[in-house]
Amino acid sequence: MRLTVIGTGYLGATHAACMAELGHEVLGVDVDPDKVAALQAGRVPFHEPALLAKHTASGRLRFTTSYEEAAAFGEVHFICVGTPQRKDSEGADLRYVDSAFASMARYAGPDALLVGKSTVPVGTAGRLADTHAAEIAWNPEFLREGFAVEDTLRPDRLVLGVGSERAEALLRAVYAPVIAAGTPVVTADFPTAELVKTAANAFLATKISFINAMAEVCEATGADVSVLAEAIGHDDRIGKKFLRSGVGFGGGCLPKDIRAFAHRADELGVSLAFLREVDAINMRRRDRVVELARELCGGAVLGARITVLGAAFKPDSDDIRDSPALNVAARLRLDGADVTVHDPEAMDNARKAFPLLGYAVSAEEALGGADLVLHLTEWPQFREISPDTARSLVSRPRIVDGRGVLDAAEWVAAGWEFRALGRPAPGEADRMGRLKR
Repeated sequence: MRLTVIGTGYLGATHAACMAELGHEVLGVDVDPDKVAALQAGRVPFHEPALLAKHTASGRLRFTTSYEEAAAFGEVHFICVGTPQRKDSEGADLRYVDSAFASMARYAGPDALLVGKSTVPVGTAGRLADTHAAEIAWNPEFLREGFAVEDTLRPDRLVLGVGSERAEALLRAVYAPVIAAGTPVVTADFPTAELVKTAANAFLATKISFINAMAEVCEATGADVSVLAEAIGHDDRIGKKFLRSGVGFGGGCLPKDIRAFAHRADELGVSLAFLREVDAINMRRRDRVVELARELCGGAVLGARITVLGAAFKPDSDDIRDSPALNVAARLRLDGADVTVHDPEAMDNARKAFPLLGYAVSAEEALGGADLVLHLTEWPQFREISPDTARSLVSRPRIVDGRGVLDAAEWVAAGWEFRALGRPAPGEADRMGRLKR
């Protein structure tokens, strides 16, 4: 089939390349001529493992800035533009979605199928269907940064929000190889399809914030949240995924999506107030890392040399949007600390957004002379750092594991003062247990 993909950011570029991988002829569309030129030349403007090979290997993918060309080219048009948080409220900014649909509808014929993939407030698809003559469908994405190609080609489900048998048939034809491989297909009305994505994100954010709230209780009682999470995770009704306590979630999806969901619920007269507490718990974990840094530096970080391992909001990504690591780094810098950051992929993006922080080209350089180390992005490279080697580089062997993945016993044995969120300092558990009895 001949498909167009409107918007060539993270979602759009990935979707376009993967649709070409499935055998379709694909035309990507973007209003930014520089982005189009880069993509046409085979340069992907963000870090996503496996995407570059998919992008450059296929001769079935090209790019343009012309909506008119796109309308004439494609049978199905996927809208993959961003929905950032509005500056004046918690709600989603739908300007880009509305503009993309209007532009395509202006040139596309009445038989065109315009398919939204962006995360939008419930009711958006119905409003667009009432506004434009072209047929509308909604096919939400469920991509994890770092695994986007896998999640597109081998998703755990396909959700097709359609208003006609024709729209469903066209989308099933688009995804025929994926469906043939056994992927479940859920066919739904517009509002249900929209809610699947926002509800999934809300649930995941709630699960992460739940275990982080338990970490707060553990810190107050001397309990160990890692053992707690393991114990409750054995319950099949709960499961172990997303039960690791740490500095919390960030990125361009979960934070703004749960805020937009709560905002939309308010508009509908439904209370999702718990999502605001989920958001608050998440932000408090960043506060706790800052507090631990101050405690370990004797009450204040003024003049302290602090190494932050991580800048991206998660590993296998160069995305720094709402990054907990950079948020903590910037706050400590404002408190007077000399902060040095290292990240395997996100250094360029971090420098642009936080030019006043220091940056090191390697973890070893970043550790040199440090008074305190903060492990805040879960890159495998950081887990592999030898505590003995690291101790030989720093000025004072003190570390906060903000992701709960380092081996505390190994670091303590190497002479480090080790702290982790929701876990007692070595020797503290017994003392706290006696105090609470």
